[in-house]
Amino acid sequence: MDSLLQTLLGKLSGDSLDTITTQLGINKSTAQKAIGLALPLLIGSLNRNSSSTDGAQALTNAVARDHDGSILTDLASNLMQPKVQEDGLAILGHVLGAKQANVGKSLGQASGLKSDQVTQLLAMLAPVVLGALGQAQRQKNLDAQGVASLLTKEREHASSALPGIAQLLDMDGDGDVTEEMVNLGSSLLSSFLSKKK
Repeated sequence: MDSLLQTLLGKLSGDSLDTITTQLGINKSTAQKAIGLALPLLIGSLNRNSSSTDGAQALTNAVARDHDGSILTDLASNLMQPKVQEDGLAILGHVLGAKQANVGKSLGQASGLKSDQVTQLLAMLAPVVLGALGQAQRQKNLDAQGVASLLTKEREHASSALPGIAQLLDMDGDGDVTEEMVNLGSSLLSSFLSKKK
């Protein structure tokens, strides 16, 4: 069975990718690279938030209440909805909190996106990640501990596929990234997509 990350990378291709490139005004390769960095970053942040019992329960409640996976059904159309962007911005506030500015700076440096484009991309992707998580929670009937465990496995999966991604996942510093980070997004993307063939 595909990992959450592989499922998301598969969904964020074709028409969905075209929607993102149009909305952000960027080319396809830049979008793919940014998505390849943003997804594990969001999953890693969710994993960190669910590391406590209370955090895991709050996340599971939110997913069960608001994210049933239906966003994935017609993703290209849903990504264009202003409501998805609004929800995404609210999710980012909860998931990234005070780290949002540093995360945005690092993702911008690594992907070549401007800060407003980074915010817009993360806001588009956050409800998609939670939608996929909600779908997995329902399919596997996961409780809070199960959701936390799934996110830990996803984080480990991303780190093993691309060890350097840990620098982004554990970002607590000033948001500066090394030169090696700049190639991570496309490397992660090609690594996961090659496994799908």
